[in-house]
Amino acid sequence: MIELVASVTQLWQRIPKAVLFGIAILLQCVLLTLMVADRMNILREGTEVTLQTQPVDPRDLLRGDYVMLSYDISQLAAGALAGQPAAERNPVVFVKLAPNASGLYEAVSVHAEPVAVTAPQVLIRGRLANYGGASCGSDRRGFCDKLAIQYGLESYFVPEGEGKKLEQARNQQKLRVVAAVLPSGRAAIKRLLLDGQPVYDEPWY
Repeated sequence: MIELVASVTQLWQRIPKAVLFGIAILLQCVLLTLMVADRMNILREGTEVTLQTQPVDPRDLLRGDYVMLSYDISQLAAGALAGQPAAERNPVVFVKLAPNASGLYEAVSVHAEPVAVTAPQVLIRGRLANYGGASCGSDRRGFCDKLAIQYGLESYFVPEGEGKKLEQARNQQKLRVVAAVLPSGRAAIKRLLLDGQPVYDEPWY
């Protein structure tokens, strides 16, 4: 075994640094391509759901060119999960969504595992935030009555100078987000709506 490790080490040392650098660049390109392809798949294949945004704490206003977003579904009652043991401190949860009379998707229930849904319902995957969710009970590993959930939809890149307008609309509850959700529950922001009209469409690449 030691001889094998020594042989591999010697072989690695013989490879020119330029070749190693090229391999590293190639791997980064492959990873970037996979990430872009994955996002394209979500935006192309995911079911569209429209979510209502909520005002954000003034301490969390525009950071650079990112608008911070919070939703009606960001803070939810645990329901049947309350008091149940969690597999980890900030576990993954699955939220069943259904459209209301105005077409906005609202939370129906929260689950620790995927559950079956029927159209137009969708199941969106989230993770409990560090500041609340699964640190209740005698062992601090149970679900709390109230859950703070993040879905990977909490920030959106906008052109320079456009953030303030969107922040104001968000805090006046005039900003809505159209997200694409795969059957696995993974989601991505697809479009922003200002007073019901599209203002930003996320490109597939």
